[in-house]
Amino acid sequence: MSNYRVIAVDAMGGDFGPKVILPAAIMALKKNKDLQVILVGQESVLKRYLKKLKPNFGERLLMQNASEVVEMDELPSQALRGKKDSSMRVSINLVKEGKAQACVSAGNTGALMATARFVLKTLPGIDRPAIMYAFPNRNGLTHMLDLGANVDCSAEHLLQFAIMGSVLTEAVFDMPEPKVGLLNVGTEEIKGNEQVKEAAQLISESKALNYIGYVEGDDIMLGDVDVVVCDGFVGNVALKSMEGLAKMTKSFMMQAIKHNLFTRVCAVFAYPVLKLFKEFVNTERYNGASLVGLNGIVVKSHGGAKVVGLYHAIEEALHEVEKDVPQKICQKLQLILDK
Repeated sequence: MSNYRVIAVDAMGGDFGPKVILPAAIMALKKNKDLQVILVGQESVLKRYLKKLKPNFGERLLMQNASEVVEMDELPSQALRGKKDSSMRVSINLVKEGKAQACVSAGNTGALMATARFVLKTLPGIDRPAIMYAFPNRNGLTHMLDLGANVDCSAEHLLQFAIMGSVLTEAVFDMPEPKVGLLNVGTEEIKGNEQVKEAAQLISESKALNYIGYVEGDDIMLGDVDVVVCDGFVGNVALKSMEGLAKMTKSFMMQAIKHNLFTRVCAVFAYPVLKLFKEFVNTERYNGASLVGLNGIVVKSHGGAKVVGLYHAIEEALHEVEKDVPQKICQKLQLILDK
């Protein structure tokens, strides 16, 4: 491994492919002088885009040919078995082989998780990897997992999610003893199904976690909890609901501004406030979901992310490399098991 922090980027994934991924990689290279990016994809396509962009980073920008592309609607099983030379698979292989320290992909989420789990395996003591994402709240960020990788989870799985979420939040965001909450239909002890009640018992018994008890859906945005734990079914529904709410709010605001001449004039004077609000809710700033629990670092970008969003996904991977997140998860898990 070189002195650079090396990130393998699946240059063919996502809704827009190389035309947004390559500029994002170039942006990251400009802002991180110790970064080396390996662009993985069909060389002829990548060279055509790079010719237009004319990057000048020398050995810090490399290419790795991959002849196949995993489509966004492709079944994970088909991608795993039938496309062993896809840009996604080759990117993950580079992490496995030690040629890259992390992988970033905007491709098919199911295929990415299945391939990463098959190639990299899970960390010792971790049964299932999870998808973790940071949501903006009124005080900062709320980190939530799982967001869709595991629809059915046992209480032990939820304990593992709590450990992984706590470690990543503490390491990457410099947040000592992050507050961990278990998502439930109420905060009272009598509420919830047996799986959640059993998970609450296990998590509360773990002295290595700063567990604050049950939290409800509105707590995700209020800023009183740092890590929210749930199964992938509940987490994905919550994620999609919040994405829909954000789109609806933006749509309503635009309708209100354009309602008549008076509201348009008022919008001119309110522009600084509207601009600040837009920045607060800009999902591009928070793009990059971590596939935690793997024996390696994999970051999933939203498939529809633009250049700035992809750039932030690469930055997330860099932070996890710098903080050596997988190793820290192993250490915390061992500490809990020893107790």
